Amino acid sequence: MILIIFGCGGNCQVVLSSNTAVSATAKGEYLSLNFGWAVGVALGVLVSGGVSGGHLNPAVTLALASLRDFPWRKVPYYILAQLLGALCGGGIIYANYYHAINAYEGGSDVRTISRTGDLFATYAADYMTSVSCFFSEFLASAMLIIAILAATDKRNGPVSVWLVTLTVFTAILGIGLALGMETGFAINPARDFGPRLLTAMVGYGKDVFTFRNQYWLWCPILAPILGMQVGGLVYDLLIYTGSESIVNKS
Repeated sequence: MILIIFGCGGNCQVVLSSNTAVSATAKGEYLSLNFGWAVGVALGVLVSGGVSGGHLNPAVTLALASLRDFPWRKVPYYILAQLLGALCGGGIIYANYYHAINAYEGGSDVRTISRTGDLFATYAADYMTSVSCFFSEFLASAMLIIAILAATDKRNGPVSVWLVTLTVFTAILGIGLALGMETGFAINPARDFGPRLLTAMVGYGKDVFTFRNQYWLWCPILAPILGMQVGGLVYDLLIYTGSESIVNKS
């Protein structure tokens, strides 16, 4: 929920304020969006880290279950909590920016993906092919899990909980700045599906799911999951020495 409040909230403030019907002056630019998502992830990890390990991302949870000793029995509960949190965060931001969205769209009965729907869920640029979309999310997700595994690897330079949070903040900021333009760097199935479901509920219609042949499933859900599995395996093959990994188990 915290992740979406700062992430989607940053999207809304920057984009909606560019319309004079909403604000006399723009309140940010592309860098602001990236900072919003980085802050959201860092604060979400900091708030929930002591209770759950700071899992905000189903793809991360699945990677840690596959490559570390995170219990598989907990995975369904974690993913459900992540999805519900993202849905709640999307609802809070939609309520907060409801009147600004009305002004930007031209009325309370007008809701379009291309104008405000993409402030909540991710959609690829028109010039991107399906393969390119998948690869972009796959690559960004692999980079994120490598950063997370490095930050939590006590054999590779132990760091405090604050430095883990800073590392995740830096990773999200860097991914947004370097890899975020083409698909909106979902890199988190819950971050995309929760707000996407919210938009379907509040009037954006079935197009949020039918866009580019069920884009919602194969790009922001499957690509991050597979990207983190592969990225985690690469880290374990090249760096990790702990016995928790399937690579090092006798």
